Amino acid sequence: MLWLLLIIVVILAGSFYMWMNARAERDWNDPDAGSAMVEFGRAFPDEAIRALHSTADRKAIFLRLHDGKAGFIQSHGTHYVCHVIQPGKVRVNSSESGHGLIVHFPDFAYLDNAFEFHNAGEAAEVSLWLLGSFSPKSEFAVDEADVPSPAKAGE
Repeated sequence: MLWLLLIIVVILAGSFYMWMNARAERDWNDPDAGSAMVEFGRAFPDEAIRALHSTADRKAIFLRLHDGKAGFIQSHGTHYVCHVIQPGKVRVNSSESGHGLIVHFPDFAYLDNAFEFHNAGEAAEVSLWLLGSFSPKSEFAVDEADVPSPAKAGE
């Protein structure tokens, strides 16, 4: 009876060990965007994130920040490299696939790479963030020509 209990314990321990190794390998190959954002927040606590796009392989995340800057997070296993990019401080070209960008970071040349996105729209939006020419129009924005001035309202 004791041998049977020992065999069951060994089988359970072995299964748990294999499950944890598989999970660690999956986490290494497929980083979590949530933990990457937490790391970016730790590195740059004064930067508010407005939007993000992950690359198709999920190894890099581009962020649109609150004041026209862009952010960049690159996964290196369980560690992340985080940078704030000033508008216009990078060179961006379209990749041959049309779904990606070839980005050159003059200040951080070791980050230069071709980044493929899920579709061409995401790549275009990220390129606008990086170049500093993204200007979203709010659905609540009001054209000043449509608003009556106080002088005209009283007439």
